Amino acid sequence: MKNRTLILFALLLIPVLGGFGQITVNNLKTENRIDPIGLDMVRPRFSWQITSEQRNVMQNAYELRVSDKIADLSKEKYRVWHSEKVLSDSSVYVTYKGPDLHSGTRYYWQVRVWDNHGKVSAWSPVAFWQTALFTAGEWKAKWIMKDTVRFADTGACPLFRKTFNAGKQIQSATAYISALGMYEAQINGQRLGDAFFTPGWTDYRKRIQYQVYDVTASLKQGNNAIGITLANGWYTGYIGWGKHHHEYGKHTALLFQLEIRYTDGTAQIIVSDESWISSTGSIISSEIYHGETIDNRLEKTGWTMPEYDDRKWIPVILQPAPNVALVATYNEPVRKHEQFKPVKILKTPAGEQVIDFGQNLVGFVTVKISGKKGDTITIRHAEVLDKEGNFYTENLRRAKATDIYILKGEGTETFEPHFTFHGFRYIKIEGLPEAADPDTFTAVALYSDMKPTGIFTSSSSLINQLQHNIQWGQKGNFLDVPTDCPQRDERLGWTGDAQVFSRTATFNMDVHNFFVKWLKDVALEQLPNGSVPHVIPNVLGEKSAGSTGWADVATIVPMNMYLAYGDKQILSRQYSSMKAWVDYMTSQSKDQLWNTGSHFGDWLFYHPSDDNDGRAAVTDKYLIAQCFWAHSTQLLIDAATILGKTDDIVHYTALLKDIKEAFNHEYVTPGGRLVSGTQTAYVLALEFDMLPADLRNQTVERLVQNIGKYDTHLTTGFLGTPYLCHVLTRFGKTDLAYRLLLQETYPSWLYPVKMGATTIWERWDGIKPDSTLQTPGMNSFNHYAYGAIGDWMYRAVAGINTETDGPGYKKIRIQPFIEKELTQASASLLTQYGTVSSAWINGNDKLQLMVEIPSNTTAFVYIPAKNADSVMEGGKPLNAVKEIQVKGIENGFVIVVTGSGKYRFTVKQ
Repeated sequence: MKNRTLILFALLLIPVLGGFGQITVNNLKTENRIDPIGLDMVRPRFSWQITSEQRNVMQNAYELRVSDKIADLSKEKYRVWHSEKVLSDSSVYVTYKGPDLHSGTRYYWQVRVWDNHGKVSAWSPVAFWQTALFTAGEWKAKWIMKDTVRFADTGACPLFRKTFNAGKQIQSATAYISALGMYEAQINGQRLGDAFFTPGWTDYRKRIQYQVYDVTASLKQGNNAIGITLANGWYTGYIGWGKHHHEYGKHTALLFQLEIRYTDGTAQIIVSDESWISSTGSIISSEIYHGETIDNRLEKTGWTMPEYDDRKWIPVILQPAPNVALVATYNEPVRKHEQFKPVKILKTPAGEQVIDFGQNLVGFVTVKISGKKGDTITIRHAEVLDKEGNFYTENLRRAKATDIYILKGEGTETFEPHFTFHGFRYIKIEGLPEAADPDTFTAVALYSDMKPTGIFTSSSSLINQLQHNIQWGQKGNFLDVPTDCPQRDERLGWTGDAQVFSRTATFNMDVHNFFVKWLKDVALEQLPNGSVPHVIPNVLGEKSAGSTGWADVATIVPMNMYLAYGDKQILSRQYSSMKAWVDYMTSQSKDQLWNTGSHFGDWLFYHPSDDNDGRAAVTDKYLIAQCFWAHSTQLLIDAATILGKTDDIVHYTALLKDIKEAFNHEYVTPGGRLVSGTQTAYVLALEFDMLPADLRNQTVERLVQNIGKYDTHLTTGFLGTPYLCHVLTRFGKTDLAYRLLLQETYPSWLYPVKMGATTIWERWDGIKPDSTLQTPGMNSFNHYAYGAIGDWMYRAVAGINTETDGPGYKKIRIQPFIEKELTQASASLLTQYGTVSSAWINGNDKLQLMVEIPSNTTAFVYIPAKNADSVMEGGKPLNAVKEIQVKGIENGFVIVVTGSGKYRFTVKQ
């Protein structure tokens, strides 16, 4: 980490003297994906980045060309679409405006641009996208399932097989696959793709995803074989609490369609139908919560090859087609990522053989081992050891989290699960004849394949570890849906956790497509009255809905995604959902007070075990509800303004005024006190502008006094924590925000770090100071919500932000708030336009601020300085740097406007 920090500083210290190289266009994306296969958008959108060594580069115009053959891109009469030269600075989400596209077709595209210095780029490298199936009528396949009469329901994963002959030379082949459950597919012994848990988790009662694969290289002229394994997954497996399963249906099923195009212009289609056959194999049980059992003695060697003898297999039966939408997959799939070897092999006081991988992660352990036929290896998973150093799984509740491998006794055998995942740092091994060999075991991290975008480092090793923990909390819980935790019998898409962390998530990784997919389910599962379920997909029932701060996911996450990525389509798609939620709160109110319903409140706030003097930070739940009602209404007004919905702006602006007036009448005393004197109450009232301007300063002072009363410790829970430091910074108390961030004792962000955490905990004191553990009923050690502080670290400490009138970092704000507690901090963020960086070093009587701004953007840089004369850039006074415009001084910052390039500001102190 230290080396990476120094490298980043070194790069940013390199002065850019204003070269005059050519501009280039790169990083082409279609719908925010590189060369995607399987888009069902009839009007996809294109994005690209511009690079140049010259400062202040803006795009003035672009030209796009699209063809269904690479060779025809340069041939005007054969192109599918040619935009001509378009005068525009748009380089993100530029909509295709050509003729109607065809299903199952690959299209190629290029772009070139003109800049504000009169230069034109060369044509970009060629990018492509391949369309999916646009209409339901194009599906010829039938849903198939195993014959439940002839197959005993043992829990084994069913196998499906089909052989066919491709009699001609193959030009291209595309497979379309979906399942009720999870699937893993092979053709001629080759696995299709590298994704896990396909087709992904949606509300299968409303929509089911399918995946599209280019399988040209997997097929051969002549005989071929398709082999597909199904598992229960979320569809019919155990999900939710207790012993609940069969949430969506009782039986898994498969949908498969293969379209082959031959070089002579003919085509062939292979579909799932009554001609397929089925059996079972080595996976004799698989459940998300409980783990997987693989018996290699039952392996059907070669069953996905055409020459396999399948005469004992049983014909499939048809499954009635679900009456739901089949949709192509938009977000990134779950894939393998980092791998960890054992850092320690332990013999616990209880005599258990335990391996420590050094990192709490989500995924599974790959085992390479040899032994006798029938030898059984059992692997159990845990996040922590107890106070005595023994293996601890009580906090997993009913989840067994156990993988069992049975050897067939033929050389070295490799085992890993196919359809389950675990949250763990430690594993307990049973069945080994001797001490564990570290080379035998490898922990593999699984998470949605979101591109890493953010780096944050500082002069504090503890803060750097906190950032590490925040990122790993995100990795471990972003598995197709944003789950609350990855280890116990829950792993659900809790809306409150997702909304409080959503802005932080945009800094660490590119979560645009991830949240777009999930937000569609938020809208689809919204109840007819506008209430939003606690979890999405909703497996808890319609009564589990409508909690303040949780259901506000409907307004908060769409706006956060819009600010981070500048994608107006997110707001237009989610607008009805946003409006329905605000209208629901209004319908539940009386005299503009929302003081009804069941709410989680400021979940897991500070609560001492022996609260004799009333130090528990209990905040009135209806005060919280009134604040979030106002906040969601404001976000709806903002969305209406962006989308040009004038009538809604007028209506909801009047409503917001009434909400705030009712708040002040009900929850604020004549002397200006809040009825709940907690940090969360003060923070929400200030963050959401609930108070008249003349009451805000005294409320800030009460917040400061409250923090002092707890010896500079936070007491906030899930809903107050994300805004705490932001409010302190906004009202001139950044020094106190820093002291809270750097507090090392409970309750604080660094307390878990000091206790050895490698992820964010659910509770501030999951492990207590005496090393005992919190109540096992709710004590996850991988729970990202409190990691929402990462947003403040990026936006306030490093100072990287987007202006609201230039979202997606089209207009960038660099404004670091610097305090003596840190001597340096740096962050970089890969945006849609390129890399934004901000790094500062404070010491030796000077402040150095290094900034990088990508092409086709504008930056407002707030330099901590008393006046412009004290600031130099690249060794020159500001007024001598032609690319910089000094705008003025505000609250201790000199404000300058810059275009793209690297800048080094030095301030004499």
